[in-house]
Amino acid sequence: MVNIGNIQLPDFPILLAPMEDVSDPPFRAVCKANGADLMYTEFISSEGLIRAAAKSRKKLDVFDYERPIGIQLFGSDVATMGECAAISTEAGPDLIDINYGCPVKQVACRGAGAALLRDIPKMVEMTAAVIKNTHLPVTVKTRLGWDEGSKNVEDVAERLQDIGIAALTVHGRTRVQLYKGEADWRLIAKIKDNPRIRIPIFGNGDITSPEKALEYKNRYGVDGVMVGRASIGYPWIFREIKHYVATGELLLPPTLDERVAMCRMHFDKSIEWKGPRVGIFEMRRHYAHYFRGLEGAKAWRTRLVDAETPDVVLEILQEIASSEAVPVS
Repeated sequence: MVNIGNIQLPDFPILLAPMEDVSDPPFRAVCKANGADLMYTEFISSEGLIRAAAKSRKKLDVFDYERPIGIQLFGSDVATMGECAAISTEAGPDLIDINYGCPVKQVACRGAGAALLRDIPKMVEMTAAVIKNTHLPVTVKTRLGWDEGSKNVEDVAERLQDIGIAALTVHGRTRVQLYKGEADWRLIAKIKDNPRIRIPIFGNGDITSPEKALEYKNRYGVDGVMVGRASIGYPWIFREIKHYVATGELLLPPTLDERVAMCRMHFDKSIEWKGPRVGIFEMRRHYAHYFRGLEGAKAWRTRLVDAETPDVVLEILQEIASSEAVPVS
């Protein structure tokens, strides 16, 4: 078992990464249905929570079927982050996660996300404020460092463990790299090998297949892996990784019926949570992923994106299920 505070996870858990405009409750529902062991909300702006901004407050929604579920916060002000930890705790998650890894300009240039990798004392102070304002386990997600010349994540890991974080996830790139190039997990392995480190260490970056997950488990010794972009439109990656790690056998890819059923579940949850207008609009970014590689996928995506009512979307999905499409060779 892997323990994060009082949360018990299976050996080598597979985590769903918090992804802005992706990891909402409808998406989390399909990932949980396929075996995700721990999930997080989209990252939530601490300043937005303090202002009671509707979008930020809506992201606090968590549901019992998602558990264990963490709320992820980001911000640049220590006191505000502490206050938001208390607000988030009231929403009833299982843990609070702090984002010290987001590389996008709009976040980092405001002194939040990966920007804290250039101010470790402030990162420590902010983390302590969050821990002080919640009874829940507090975890952190970060990167190797700001750039190639300042990879300081080993120091970060020790200092944050010393003030009480319950687990650490490290993305194997620097902030300057964004999402380019190959993730480097060697420093993640060094953290895990550090005899001072007692908390679970999870690796993130480039986990795109069951084979890679098992390879990285064996090579780098991490306690689990976090899957991000590879899960978009393909939530089956969680069950595939878990099965391969346990047995060494690859599962068959999802059938057409399974693809349609999972897309339908995602769509239904989207309508339920967001309402018809917003639910239909926000599902449009997912259709191409669900049917990628199948005959007629482009035409289906075009029709689904153009659909303006739930009934039309469901009719098209039923048509897809009846098409007997096969993967394009």
